[in-house]
Amino acid sequence: MRSTHRHTRVRIMLFVIVVGSMTLGITTASSQGWPQWGGNQKHTGYVNIAAQNLNNILANVVSDPFASQETGGGGGLAVHYQAALTDSNSVYMAAKTGQYTGPFTWETQIWNERKFSWVGNNLVQQWNFESDWKPVPNGDGALFFEPVFHAALSGNFVYVPGAGGSVFKLRKSDGSVVTRFNPFSSGASVSKNTFLVSPISVDAQGNIYYTALRLRINDPVFNDPVNSWLVKITPDGTTRIEQFTDLVPGATGKNVPCEVGFPDNGEPLPPAPDAVAPTFPCGTVRPAINAAPAIGSDGTVVLVARNHVVSRFGYIVALNPDLTPKWAASTRNLFNDGCNVTLPANGTPGGCRVGTTTGVDPETNTRGSGRINDNSTSSPVIAPDGSVIYGSQTRYNYAQGHLLHYSSTGQFLGYYNFGWDITPAIYEHNGTYSIILKENRYNVGTYCRLPQVCPAIRNSTSDPEAYFITQLSPNLTVEWQYKNTNTQSCKRNPDNSITCVNDKPFSFEWCVNGVAVDANGVVYANSEDGNTYAINQGGTLKKKTFLKISLLSAYTPTSLGGDGKIYVQQNGELFAVGQ
Repeated sequence: MRSTHRHTRVRIMLFVIVVGSMTLGITTASSQGWPQWGGNQKHTGYVNIAAQNLNNILANVVSDPFASQETGGGGGLAVHYQAALTDSNSVYMAAKTGQYTGPFTWETQIWNERKFSWVGNNLVQQWNFESDWKPVPNGDGALFFEPVFHAALSGNFVYVPGAGGSVFKLRKSDGSVVTRFNPFSSGASVSKNTFLVSPISVDAQGNIYYTALRLRINDPVFNDPVNSWLVKITPDGTTRIEQFTDLVPGATGKNVPCEVGFPDNGEPLPPAPDAVAPTFPCGTVRPAINAAPAIGSDGTVVLVARNHVVSRFGYIVALNPDLTPKWAASTRNLFNDGCNVTLPANGTPGGCRVGTTTGVDPETNTRGSGRINDNSTSSPVIAPDGSVIYGSQTRYNYAQGHLLHYSSTGQFLGYYNFGWDITPAIYEHNGTYSIILKENRYNVGTYCRLPQVCPAIRNSTSDPEAYFITQLSPNLTVEWQYKNTNTQSCKRNPDNSITCVNDKPFSFEWCVNGVAVDANGVVYANSEDGNTYAINQGGTLKKKTFLKISLLSAYTPTSLGGDGKIYVQQNGELFAVGQ
C-alpha cells in the first residue's frame, strides 16, 4: 500500500485480556455458528466444526457499493466491516445504501442488516432492515477508518445497532421489529449526540452488551465527552446502564496533564537525552471505539477504555457479573524495547538521538505504552485460563503495536511485538491453548514519518519487511509462523480469467482483523494479495483461493458457518468459499 496510507493504518495496537477460571479442552460451538464479533462471547474466533476445503467460490454479494469510491482510485479501503454472522442455513451481513459524499462525511450513508439463506447452491436474500444508526463523527480527522456497524444473533432474534445508542430487536424469520431498546431517550425520539460505538456482544444467557458515547458535536475530539456507558439488556428486556467513569477505578482524571509525544522537528527524537515529554489534559475516561465487550464463562465482563484525548492512557477493565468493578489494569509504561532495542542503534539512520536511554519510546523518552487507538477494532479476548489478551498500538516499533497479556486478576503478564488491529483467535488443544494472530512487519519509518529522521530502512536490516500468520504459546513465545511469499498482484477479469503482475517483492499484508480457527486447528485468513488462506497447524499451507483483486483492503474479519463454509470479505463484497 502507499506509504502515507500505511502509516495511518498501522498506528493502532492490539490488546488482549483473559479472565475467569481455566477450562481446558475444546469449547462447544454455539448452535448459531458465528453469532457475533470474534465468533463467541469470549471472542476466541473458534468453531468446533471442520471447515470445508477452499475449492470454490460458492457465492458473493455486494455489501458496500461505495468501495470503489472509498479506495480513492487505488488507495486503501479504510472501512471496518461487520463479520458475516451465521446461523444454521442463514447468513446475516451489514450492507450500505444511501450516498457516499466523502471519506469523513459518513452520515450520508445508510446501514442495513440483511439476511441471506442458502437455497440449493444459491445464497438468496430473505429480508433487509434499514437502521437509523450513524457512526461517531470524525471530528478533526482523528478517525481515519470508518467505524464498524455490528449486529449480533441470539436465540430467534437479531440485535441491530440504532441511532442515539439504541438497539433494534428483530425477528430472524422476517426481519420485523419486536422492539427498540432506547436507554438514552424516551418514546420514539433519539439522542442525536449519543452513539453506539462497539459491536454488540451476547452471552450464553442471551444478555446483550455494548458501549455508548455522548459527545459535544461541535468538537467531538478535543472537547470532553458529555458521558459514556456500558449497556446491558437482559432477555426479558430489562435495561441497565453504567457510566464508564464508575467502571474504571483509578483512571486518570480528565484535567490531569498527560504525557503526549514530542513534535517531529526534523531531528532525531527525543529532542535531548533528558527531555521531558509535553503534556495535555487527558480528558474523561470512556470506551474505546470499535472494541466489543467480552464475557467470560463466569459472567466477568471485560472492556477496553481510554482517556478521551490522550491514547497512551488506556485501561483493561474487568467487571463482576453484577457490573461492579472487579479490576482495572493500565496499558501505560509497559515496554522497554524502544531505542537501541527494536530500533537501530542511537545515532544511526532510524535510531534515536545519541545518548538516549536504551529501551525508551523516542516519542516520549519514557517506557513504551500500549495505546488505545479508536481506528482499531481490537477487542479483548478471554483465554481458557481466564487471562485477557488485547492488541494495542505503538508507533515506535515500525508501527506494529504490541499484544498485551493480563492475568485473570489484572496483573500484566507480558507482551508480543505485534498488536495492530487484531482480535486474536484461541485454539485449545492437548490440555493447553495457543494464540493466533497476524504479524505484519511493515516497511515504514522506524518511529516517525519524517524520512530524513526515520527512513524506511527495514529491507536493509536483519529484520526485513515480511508478513506472517503467527501462533503463540500462552506465554507468548512463537510456536510456528506461516509467511506469505506471494509477490504477484492479480485481478479476476470479466471472463473469469486471472491476470497477474509480479510487483510485490516483499509480499502482502494480512488484511484481517480477526482470523477463524476450526476444530482441526486450521486457520483461515485473508490477505491483501486477494487470496483467502487455509493454514494447517505447524504453519504449512493447506490451500488458498483467489477472490477478485489484490487490494489495499480494509482489515476485515473472517468467519465460519456451522456447515463449514468460510466467509471472507474483499472490496466491499462478501464471499462464501467451500467445496
